[in-house]
Amino acid sequence: MSKNYILGVFNDEATLVDAFEKVKEKGIQPVEVYTPYPVHEILEGMPTRTRITHAAFFYGLLAASGILSFLTYAAVIDWPLQYGGKPFNAFPSFIVVTIVATILSITLLTLFTFSARAQIFPGKKPQIFHERATDDKFVMVIDKESMGDKSKDIESIILEFGEIE
Repeated sequence: MSKNYILGVFNDEATLVDAFEKVKEKGIQPVEVYTPYPVHEILEGMPTRTRITHAAFFYGLLAASGILSFLTYAAVIDWPLQYGGKPFNAFPSFIVVTIVATILSITLLTLFTFSARAQIFPGKKPQIFHERATDDKFVMVIDKESMGDKSKDIESIILEFGEIE
């Protein structure tokens, strides 16, 4: 691990949130916060917001329209079969296939989007800041260079609520 970061290690959610708010009041934005479970105060306080839900929505729209178009083309235009009184455009029979295939498409495309965005790929060496970061500890990573002359204040805030590593 590079020595350009200060790690604040906390034992519980309340102390992490208190330290996070005080650090933000000083004008310093933590680089990342690692928690064993989602902490909504931290998610709302971080500057970057995820847009993966928007991507998943558009993947769903594209998948559903593409699948319905393909089914309509295959069953009505390219290879219409007339048997047993079935109409050429049996739209209700397409619904279940469309729903299942759309869910599969959204899942796979969102997985690939997340993996590409997070730069996760097979063989990549993980950057682990603290060995128990997501087990039972709460870890706040702060860049030393962004602190400037406020480093003593930030260190005292972290030591008030947790420990520095």
